[in-house]
Amino acid sequence: MTIDPNPQRRFRPGFRRDDNNDMIPAVLVRAMFGLAAAALLLVTFAVLTERERVAIPPEAPVVQSWTISLVGNDAQAVTVLDENGALLADMAHGGFVTVIQNGLMTMRRRHGIDPTLPLQIVQYENGRLAAVDPLTNYRVELTQFGRDNQAAFERLLMTD
Repeated sequence: MTIDPNPQRRFRPGFRRDDNNDMIPAVLVRAMFGLAAAALLLVTFAVLTERERVAIPPEAPVVQSWTISLVGNDAQAVTVLDENGALLADMAHGGFVTVIQNGLMTMRRRHGIDPTLPLQIVQYENGRLAAVDPLTNYRVELTQFGRDNQAAFERLLMTD
């Protein structure tokens, strides 16, 4: 007769510990899945009923527009060129400008478009500043990311 050299109980996976103390209460797990299901239902309802979008800023007349190119050099560095190809800035740590360039590059890659082609920076009458890519409909409201981030683009444009 063979005796088991390891007399411990076999491991049985489960949601409860041996002392019946839940690691995460079942109510919270159900609530988490309920919240995800509710969000999915709300989005589905909005799409099926073709509900008008409400989080889009109001249209305003364009005061000024600039054409620039954002060329990413690595994960942080970005070169900014004006519409004639003249250097506006060469930043080793572009910060928010690099974030916009990365988003633009991703969108253009999805559409199979050269990421170094120019985009528009548009200033509206109501004070908003936006980066608009006419090739992919990529649009970033620069004003919504705070005064410091908007100022990063304003400094670039004032050197033009």
